[in-house]
This record gives sequence, C-alpha cells and structure tokens, in this order.
Amino acid sequence: MVGSVAQLKCIYTNAHSMGNKQEHLETIVQQENYDIVAVTETWWDDSHNWSAAMDGYKLFRRDRQERRGGGVALYVKECFDCLELNDGDDRVECLWIRIRGKANKADIMVGVCYRPPNQDEQADKIFYKQLGEVSQSLALVLVGDFNLPDVCWKYKTVERKQSRSFLVWKITS
Repeated sequence: MVGSVAQLKCIYTNAHSMGNKQEHLETIVQQENYDIVAVTETWWDDSHNWSAAMDGYKLFRRDRQERRGGGVALYVKECFDCLELNDGDDRVECLWIRIRGKANKADIMVGVCYRPPNQDEQADKIFYKQLGEVSQSLALVLVGDFNLPDVCWKYKTVERKQSRSFLVWKITS
C-alpha cells in the first residue's frame, strides 16, 4: 500500500543568471519557509561554488557544460532524506531528486528542467524517456522552463511538431 503524499511548499524561478540574485532569493526562501527551491538558467559554473549554498538547504545542481548559460538547481531542506538520480546524459538539462517519505508518506520525485528554445528532437526524446522512468510509481513534482510558447494550455493545441510531442506525452501519461 502506498502511503499518502506529503505536502511540500515549493517555489520555482527562471533566474536568467543567478549572479546578483542569490541574496534576494535567500531572503524570500527564508521568509516563506519553502521546502524546495527550483531554479532554471542559473548560469553557474565551477567558479560559483562559494556563493551557491543556502543555509538549511542541500544544494543539487547541474551546470551546463562547455557553453554559456543554462543550468538547473534544486535546494531541498536539510530535514528531508533525498537522493539525486543522475543518468549522466548532458544533452538535457534536468535534475531529478527522490525525497523519501516519512512515516506513512509516499516518496516524491522532484524534477527541474530547462529546455532551450533550440533543443533538437533527439534531446526531447531523452527528456521524455527520463520523465517516463521517474514518473512510474511515485508522486511527481515537475517544474521548469520548457520553451514551448506555441502551446495553448486552455484548448490543448499547438502549432509545432515538437510542442505536439510534449503535449501528447503529458496528456497520455
């Protein structure tokens, strides 16, 4: 029997470079007492190790490799028992964390993804495969910037083939 799902207080932002935004984000997070903080387009690299930490939170991050921009990060409150799932494929900018449920609460999968506007169909397929694997039997929280501006969520219509693939996956899964 799967236990009930825990409630998490989450916040998501597309930072378009964390740069000078770190202190502002920390203030908001501490004031609102968020459990999970998801960030896309961190624009971090190895030179940001000193400034990325946040008191009371474990930091999981996936920096874009060998080119500027992108990157995703998840801050998870230290009180949660969590595990990063990494398939090692750098063609998609996704970060997946499994949070173990306490007592009779079910595990929760949390994902943050950044899909660049020019992402090719092969990378989309890798993302759909990852999404299918992580959503098997767990509660799923997925946030991110998917750069699909032609999706009309109200009427579930699209203009482009790549957007149609995303919408069809979402509806049928």
